[in-house]
Amino acid sequence: MKIDSMFSGLNISAAGMSAQRRRMNAIASNLANAETSKTEKGTPYRRKIVQLKAKTAQVFASVMKQAGIQLAATNSAHMQGSAFEEGGAQKVPAGIETKEVEDTSPPKTVYDPGNPDADPNGYVMEPNVNVVTEMVDMISASRAYEANVTAVSAAKTMAKDTLEI
Repeated sequence: MKIDSMFSGLNISAAGMSAQRRRMNAIASNLANAETSKTEKGTPYRRKIVQLKAKTAQVFASVMKQAGIQLAATNSAHMQGSAFEEGGAQKVPAGIETKEVEDTSPPKTVYDPGNPDADPNGYVMEPNVNVVTEMVDMISASRAYEANVTAVSAAKTMAKDTLEI
């Protein structure tokens, strides 16, 4: 057994924790700037969103080729439209890719003629941040982070118990 395979569970959970931490940072930035009507660019603050995407690796196909096993479907309709048709390759997650982007939804307009940032008609452009949405996203990211912490704890306990055998 390779030593790297012992830590694969920890690596997966660590990648998940890192992604959720980045999500929490974006949410915190959104909440802190929920009232910022003018940034350095002269525009209202734009909500930040962290997009998560699984990096993939074609592990299954390479393992099957090394073992010399030929895969075949018993019916031509089985696994139709999958990566199976492309030479037996099946994609599995190999990590998480995170990308922070700005929300493209339009800013809110509020009638406030006394505001120094108001246009000639008295309207102020405010950030496209909804505090309730941000709080729901924060709870979601927090729970996902906690799940990864639990997985790390379980992997650590299993490794410790293995060493005690």
